[in-house]
Amino acid sequence: MRVVMVSDVYFPRVNGVSTAIQTYRNSLHEEGVDVSLVAPDYGHSGSESWIRRVPARIVPGDPEDRLARWGAMHDAVEELVEEGCDLIHIQTPFVAHYAGLRSARRYGLPVIATYHTLFEEYLRHYAPLVPSSLLRGLALHFSRRQCNALDAVIVPSRAIRDRLVTYGVNAPMHVLPTGVSMPDSPAAGREDFRMRHGIDPARPVALFVGRAAHEKNIEFLLDVIVRVRETIPDVLLMIAGEGPALTSLKASVGRLALSGNVHFLGYMDRKTELVSCYKAADVFVFSSRTETQGLVLLEAMACGLPVVALAEMGTVDILESGRGAVVPDDNPEAFAMAVCRVLLDRELRVSLSIEGKIFSAEWSDSALAGRMAGFYRELVSGHVQKKAADVNLLPL
Repeated sequence: MRVVMVSDVYFPRVNGVSTAIQTYRNSLHEEGVDVSLVAPDYGHSGSESWIRRVPARIVPGDPEDRLARWGAMHDAVEELVEEGCDLIHIQTPFVAHYAGLRSARRYGLPVIATYHTLFEEYLRHYAPLVPSSLLRGLALHFSRRQCNALDAVIVPSRAIRDRLVTYGVNAPMHVLPTGVSMPDSPAAGREDFRMRHGIDPARPVALFVGRAAHEKNIEFLLDVIVRVRETIPDVLLMIAGEGPALTSLKASVGRLALSGNVHFLGYMDRKTELVSCYKAADVFVFSSRTETQGLVLLEAMACGLPVVALAEMGTVDILESGRGAVVPDDNPEAFAMAVCRVLLDRELRVSLSIEGKIFSAEWSDSALAGRMAGFYRELVSGHVQKKAADVNLLPL
């Protein structure tokens, strides 16, 4: 089976969509599914035979992202479809959506999309002056129209499915989370990472991994560290990631007099640094309220790192079991108490570490790729049968 994925984003742009595409592409190969991808050219993207890069321009005000040229993306998708394709899988709702949908309808192919981003919540942080009721209306109309034009929608969590139902989406929806895939543990782990970054081996360390973006609610974690410091004066919060909120976060660190308790690591390469980064910490902290899934929680657990996180939107599916994680109330005081509890109780950390490793294995990329491949085949088979039935109904 051959699937063409279409996306407005992919590496070297680092985010959850890029990670999901890479994870599924690698694991679907083992299920007999050959994936090709159409994505923007970032100017230094490298060359991989399975990726068709298209010309793109920088998005004003956001140098990390690219806007693919409309005609070039449409042409690239059609060229891959003409080479042979069973299904088109759209990953993002911008130029990629329209290019994928157009080719699918033109060539009579089934077309699906993964709903990665809850735009209603996302837009609140980037258009704060626009009334929330108007933002919700725009997100509702946009998502409903796009989703209902598809043969099916993949959602990474039950919370996202339920929200789309309230939007009026009536296309078939399937809850299929992205699996977690971590590179092999490097020979140099906790001690080496701490030494390279000047962190005392015995210092209590909390870690956040993700985009330094406003919707990640990292300011909340700074308020938490202010409170944790009252009990554990030498606590350190490591923030691993780049993004548009970095400047304001650094300003907040100065305002809160946290320069000795917060360390900005920048981007951690998944293949060479990320596992060591997880292993160098004592607790993983996460306070986003807008996640569609929260893969970093599973990554932390897979590395044996206890988690303290808010159970909101997509993270509920991961956190509701209570395995490998502590879920406090949504306020800095309760969150800080949970962090202190984990940092001060070695037996609890060991227990959470063991639970988390077992739990994260249930979300492995190979297990979930099998479900995705089965869904692909079921959809293609149903589409073929429907086309045959339509032909039989034609008048002689």
